[in-house]
Amino acid sequence: MGQSTSTPNHQHRRHPSSAAAASLTLLRPKSSPTHFLVDDAPPVSRTNPDPSRIATGDPSTPPDYISDIPDECLALVFQFLGTGDRKRCSEVSRRWLLVEGQSRHRLSLKAQLDLLPHIPSIFARFDSVTKLALRCERRLTSIGDEALVLISVKCRNLMRLKLRGCREITDAGMADFAKNCRVLRKLSCGSCTFGTKGMNAVLDNCSSLEELSVKRLRGLTDGAAAEPIGPGSAASSLKTICLKELYNGQCFGPLIIGSRNLRTLRLFRCSGDWDRLLQLMSDRVTGVVEVHLEKIQVGDVGLSSLSNFPNLEILHLVKTVECTNFGLVAVAERCKLLRKLHIDGCKANRFGDEGLSAVAKHCPNLQELVLIGVNPTKLSLDLLASNCLNLERLALCGSDTVGDAEISCIAGKCIALKKLCIKSCPVSNEGMEALASGCPSLVKVKVKKCRNVTCDIADWLKASRGSLAVNIDGGEQEHVDASASDGGVPDNAVEFPPMFTQTAAASTSGIASSSSGPSRSLSFKSRLGILSGKSLVACTFRKWSQGGGVS
Repeated sequence: MGQSTSTPNHQHRRHPSSAAAASLTLLRPKSSPTHFLVDDAPPVSRTNPDPSRIATGDPSTPPDYISDIPDECLALVFQFLGTGDRKRCSEVSRRWLLVEGQSRHRLSLKAQLDLLPHIPSIFARFDSVTKLALRCERRLTSIGDEALVLISVKCRNLMRLKLRGCREITDAGMADFAKNCRVLRKLSCGSCTFGTKGMNAVLDNCSSLEELSVKRLRGLTDGAAAEPIGPGSAASSLKTICLKELYNGQCFGPLIIGSRNLRTLRLFRCSGDWDRLLQLMSDRVTGVVEVHLEKIQVGDVGLSSLSNFPNLEILHLVKTVECTNFGLVAVAERCKLLRKLHIDGCKANRFGDEGLSAVAKHCPNLQELVLIGVNPTKLSLDLLASNCLNLERLALCGSDTVGDAEISCIAGKCIALKKLCIKSCPVSNEGMEALASGCPSLVKVKVKKCRNVTCDIADWLKASRGSLAVNIDGGEQEHVDASASDGGVPDNAVEFPPMFTQTAAASTSGIASSSSGPSRSLSFKSRLGILSGKSLVACTFRKWSQGGGVS
């Protein structure tokens, strides 16, 4: 039999010529620079192209079915791609470049000064943007009013705006922007220098605003001379207000009090006494479902006023050292729908069995309980386990009173418990053994910085309950902190958003941050406790709450 002279198929595959590759690169208009676009997508390996996709002029070449796909379908396909893949697809042809630009709704730009002359060409290509992020590094000069106003003219349908480090934007620029983007629904600004007038202009012109987040706004006047902010026409639509690190955050008082449909209030490290403002708010706003108070001056008067929110479901009290059991009891007695309670007592012994027992008696819907620097005993834990039959996630950190008896109590009575985290508590192997036969719904256990718990117990628990995931690290005890990071997400506190939402946001957010490289990934893992024990609780529950995100 003679040897066939036909050439194997794979020998026909070859890289496109350099001239062809160059022609693809030239498809991107020179007037639309990409160095201002922020991209966090990792590089991908390029495989040899399918010869059927390369136009050769040979009539025997298979037809190009992709060209028959309608623009609407092609745009829908692009929506499922990550940032890097979308950018590469835009280089395939002029048509793909046009469709990709018109179908992109999220955009993130490096908002440095020299962005201004390129704004027309950028937004000529991305003419459907509704969610825009403008970020400028601290060492660089940011865009000013002219650039912001020009963007607002090009993006009149903008619904979400995030400003970071845009220090050259003034009140006048924000006022002109607000007049052009009246359908804005979400505004987040950090480390900016405009002040009260600019903020009031947004509230007066953007009547559909639903979410406002303000961090380190330098233009606010300190002291009694501060001008009030709000309520404005946006007060009727606002559902979320988040204030962080403001020297005079109480100038937002009229806005908070006047937002009658407010559902979420978050206050982080804002100076001043907040008791009176919370009292006034509770008299006029009744639909609040989430309150987060962190490192602010508030006592039992302010905490007790939260009891006027009968629909309250989520409460975070982080290092509010003036709050005590008295205020917690008042909230528990009237907020019977409470689902998530996070307390960082800062080891001040202000919260204990009295407050937790009230929660156990009056809040049967409790699903998530995080206690850091709080000293509960078997008395309150027994009530919580017996009455809160929906308790699924429990974290006990830095407690001097949680020992073997308390863990045995939890194991015997928490029938719905799925996730358990213990850190820096006087627990031993004896207490951990109770988990072998208790908590029938338990799927994950993490133990850290408990000196009397050895790694041997982890193997024993896994052997006893094959489906149970156990992570035990018995090391030196260290300080447990629940304060929030600069980004507003607690580094060491426990928060339960689903991990998949973070991944989805990264993959669908049009153009994301360029700083999300391998080094940042390593730092992120370290902060979450994979490399550092300091953030055990955050790492644990962010992964564990796949189905229990904050509503």
